[in-house]
Amino acid sequence: MKDRDKKRLKKFGLELKKLREKKGLSQRELASRCDVDFGKISKLENNKANLTLTTLIELAEGLEIHPKMFLDIDFD
Repeated sequence: MKDRDKKRLKKFGLELKKLREKKGLSQRELASRCDVDFGKISKLENNKANLTLTTLIELAEGLEIHPKMFLDIDFD
């Protein structure tokens, strides 16, 4: 994986964690609200996995936000 991609995934993971904590949810609670495994959420927050568009949408639904909230990040 390219360094640029690793940096982007790190920023996404930090944003996911920030949004989840803002809602007062644990990783397990978020997993129970959407069709994303707890382990996957942990890996995403810790920059150990990439994600698909469908996973992004599921996470947004679980957090009750619009998916674009995840993309409103300065990735570069």
